[in-house]
Amino acid sequence: MKNIRMKVARVELDLSQEQLAEKVGVTRQTIGLIEAGNYNPSLNLCITICEALGKTLNDLFWNPNNEKKEN
Repeated sequence: MKNIRMKVARVELDLSQEQLAEKVGVTRQTIGLIEAGNYNPSLNLCITICEALGKTLNDLFWNPNNEKKEN
């Protein structure tokens, strides 16, 4: 499932994928894959992304509707 909330939070801070990647210590491709829903980040990476974007895990990664990943 695409992570639209992460992308919106990043764009709200006027950060490119590359800038966010530098802040959290991964590649731009990793950020793109997370936002596209093609990569499941570790808990540590999720926390680091949340800290960089000023959001909580619930804000960015919790799925309140318990929807299954689209194939």
